Amino acid sequence: MTEYEHYEAVVVGAGPGGAAAAAALAEQNIETLVLERGVDAGSKNVSGGLIYGEESAPYTIDNLFPGFREAAAERPVDEYYMHNIAGEKVKTFDLNRIHHHDTEWCDAVLRRKMDSWLAERVHEKTRETGGGLLTDVRVNGLLREGGEIVGVTCDELDPIKADVVIAADGVNSELARDAGLMDWEEPEDWFQGVKAVVDMEPSAVNDRFDIDDGEGVAHLFGGDLFDGVRGGGFLYTNEDSLSIGTVFHLDSLAEKRAEPHELLDNLLTHPLLDQWFQGEYEEHEYAAKLVPDSKKVAHPSPHRGRLLLVGDAAGQMQAQGPIIKGMNHAVSAGGLAAEAFSEAKTRGNTDAAGDLYEQKLNEEGVMKKLRPSRYRATHRVTESSVLNKVQGGLVNSPVGTAGIKLFGGVLERAFNSPFVLGMVPDTRFSYVTVPERIAEVLGDPVEGENDIQPPELDDRIGDLTYNVGDPHIEVLDNSFEASGTAVTACPVSAEGFGGGCYREETVKTNGTEEKKVSLDTQPCVECGTCAVVADTHWEHPSGGKGVEYKQG
Repeated sequence: MTEYEHYEAVVVGAGPGGAAAAAALAEQNIETLVLERGVDAGSKNVSGGLIYGEESAPYTIDNLFPGFREAAAERPVDEYYMHNIAGEKVKTFDLNRIHHHDTEWCDAVLRRKMDSWLAERVHEKTRETGGGLLTDVRVNGLLREGGEIVGVTCDELDPIKADVVIAADGVNSELARDAGLMDWEEPEDWFQGVKAVVDMEPSAVNDRFDIDDGEGVAHLFGGDLFDGVRGGGFLYTNEDSLSIGTVFHLDSLAEKRAEPHELLDNLLTHPLLDQWFQGEYEEHEYAAKLVPDSKKVAHPSPHRGRLLLVGDAAGQMQAQGPIIKGMNHAVSAGGLAAEAFSEAKTRGNTDAAGDLYEQKLNEEGVMKKLRPSRYRATHRVTESSVLNKVQGGLVNSPVGTAGIKLFGGVLERAFNSPFVLGMVPDTRFSYVTVPERIAEVLGDPVEGENDIQPPELDDRIGDLTYNVGDPHIEVLDNSFEASGTAVTACPVSAEGFGGGCYREETVKTNGTEEKKVSLDTQPCVECGTCAVVADTHWEHPSGGKGVEYKQG
C-alpha cells in the first residue's frame, strides 16, 4: 500500500466556511492542512457582499477571528430597503425589521480583501499545529482505499490522507459530486448571481446615500425591470465602492433566454439609481457565480465517511425573499464540523464525526433556517400553475388594486416577517407580479434621468485577469437543442457575440443547415452555469489558473 502524507484534518477551500473550520480545528490543537486553488484566498470567490453575525448562531466570524470587522470588512450595514418597480414608478418598503431580526451585526465585504485577511490568520493558526495553508492547489477528487474515503487527490501534489476532509470548496464542489452528495441536474435548484463593483469615493458614498463614515446601507430591487425573470437586484455600500448585482432563478433565466449582463444593465440604467450615480459610473470588476437554493438542495446529511461538506458545497445558502444569507451559515457549519471532529476524536472514534456534525446542524437550528418546514409543507400548492394563474388575475383586477391600496402597510409588514418569508413560493407571482403591482398602485414616478453607460460585455471580460491553462470544460453534445441555452445563460456569452465562452454557429452539411454550439474556455469566469443548462463535462481549472478576481 502506497504511503502518502497524512494530516489529522484537510480543509479544502479558504473562504469563510473553510477558514472557520480551520480556525476551530487549530484551537483544538488538531493538525490541519488547508488547500486553496486560487493564487490567493479570495481570488476565486464572489458574493453579493453581506456577512451577518446572527445572535442565534453557534459561531460568528468575528468571534473566531478577533478584529475581523475592523480589518477585513467594508461598512456596517444598518439600513435595508426594498424598491418595488413598475416602469419609472417606485414604491419603497423599509425592511429594517427583517434585517435586524436575529442580527447582532451585518457588514458589507469584498471577498478578495476579506478572504486574504482570513487566510493569513488561518495560516498562522494551523502552522502552530503542524499544518498550514497552501494556495495554487486544486483538489480534484477523493482518495479511496477499499471503497472508503481516506483523503484527497490533487492536480499539483501527491494524494494526501486525512482523518477528516472538510470540503468548503464552493458551489461547484468537485468533492461533493465525487461523493454523490450533490448534482447539477435541475436548473430550478440554483440561482445565478451577477455582480459589478463600481468605484465611488468615500465622501460621495456618504453624501449620496446620506450616511456617515462607518455606516452603510443595502437596497434591493424587484418588479418589471428584469424582463419577467424571477429574481431581483441588490446594491450594497462599500468603503469606496458599490456592489451592485442581480440574482435570478436559473430555470427562469434559461426559459426566458435572457442574458445576465443585459439584466444587470437594466438595473444599472434605471432612473432610480441616478440619485446615487449622478452621471458617474466606473466599473472595477464584473463577476458571476451560481448560488444554491437551500430550500431545495441544502443537504440534510452533508457527510459521507470522512468527508464533511460546509457552505455552498453543502447547499447552505439561505435565499427567502429579501433574506439573503450564505457566508454566516458557512461559518456556523465550518465551526460545527470542526467541533464534531474534535468531539469524535476525544471519544476515540473519528468515524463518528459526520453523524455528530449532522446532529449539531439540527440542534443549533442551522438546518431549520436553511430548509424551513413551512416551505416544504406549502410549496406544492403555492407553486402550482393553477393557483398562480388565479392569483395573477386577482392581483391585476380592480379588486386586487383596491386591496393593495387598502392593505399596503400589511404588505410591507409581510416583507418583514420571517414566518411569511419562510414559505414564499418560487414563482413569477412572488418575484415579478407582486412588486410590479405594488409599484403600479402605490408608487410614485422617479424624477431625473440616468444616462450612464455600463461597459460592453467584451470590455467587461477584457478587464478581468486570467492565467489560462488547459481547457477545463468539454461540450459533450454540441447540438443547439442540448447546449444552446448556455449561449444566453452564460454571463460572459450572448447571442451574436463572438468573444464569450459559448457561441452559436450554423453548420452546413450536405445541403442542410444545423445550429451547433462551440466553446472557448479562455474567458470563463467559472460560475458553473453551463454545467447545469448544457450537456458538458465541467471541472475547475488547475491551481492558480483561470480567472482571478481582485474584488470578489
